[in-house]
Amino acid sequence: MNRSADRVATVRAFNRLYTGVIGVLDEGPADAEYSLSEARVIFELAQQDPTQVTDLRKRLDLDAGYASRLLARLEGRGLLTRERSDEDARRQVIRLTENGQKAFAVLDERSVGRIGSLLGRFGEDEQERLLGAMGTITSLVGERAPDPTLVLRPPRPGDFGWVVHRHGALYSREYGWDERFEALVARVVADYVDNRGEPRQAGWIAELDGERVGSIFCMPAEDGTTAKLRMLLLEPAARGRGVGKRLVTECVEFARASGYAAMELWTVSLLDAARAVYEKAGFRLASEETIPGFGYELTGQTWRMEL
Repeated sequence: MNRSADRVATVRAFNRLYTGVIGVLDEGPADAEYSLSEARVIFELAQQDPTQVTDLRKRLDLDAGYASRLLARLEGRGLLTRERSDEDARRQVIRLTENGQKAFAVLDERSVGRIGSLLGRFGEDEQERLLGAMGTITSLVGERAPDPTLVLRPPRPGDFGWVVHRHGALYSREYGWDERFEALVARVVADYVDNRGEPRQAGWIAELDGERVGSIFCMPAEDGTTAKLRMLLLEPAARGRGVGKRLVTECVEFARASGYAAMELWTVSLLDAARAVYEKAGFRLASEETIPGFGYELTGQTWRMEL
């Protein structure tokens, strides 16, 4: 089986498992008083009451004919009412009745209980992993926010291991670099942590909507007058969103405010996107040399900016 077929099989296997879990959480017992579709309508109306029929159909991806029959059943049971919109007589507006609100409260309580039972099967760490995986799937396959919130914050425990891991994983996957690069990053991270409290060094972790997507660090060179820009990292999801520019700008401004006379960074010639960010920020190529690299020969470059 080729790589593509393996991935398709993995997704299909997950889909079967996921469908089973959702069936348990949403459908409940076979003799439940509401079908899954009816329960979904009640839940959606409880979130936005009243709402237009066309909006409800779009949110639940319902066929017009099926939606009409479904709403008629719920209306017949006294759970919702339908009326013409005051703004547009061609449109129908629906809202839950008092009995509909009570039905939602019962369904909501059951759902909370079932989800609580599912989570209760796992310890705290496993719950965090499960919720994190759900968040990852949602961010990748769900609708993306047009302007995700970017936050730059200081690194905290757990971030340093992430920086090492993501450097190793990304550069291995994208450029074929071996474990020697990961070891180099680990040494730089260790130097930074060993000198915590040094007022002329700082680091930043970039987050988009709460997810770590990048890093950068400012550290002093041996001469004491030059700052070093270290460990700029951008996850693929952050590229093209201006995150790299923000990180580099923050790092340079910190170096300038800390009294450094110049700032330097080391990179390799094949990292075109990163070098473009450096050049736009004001760095200029100072020197380059051929190095053994991390699995094959590379052209190492030193870039410098006078502050």
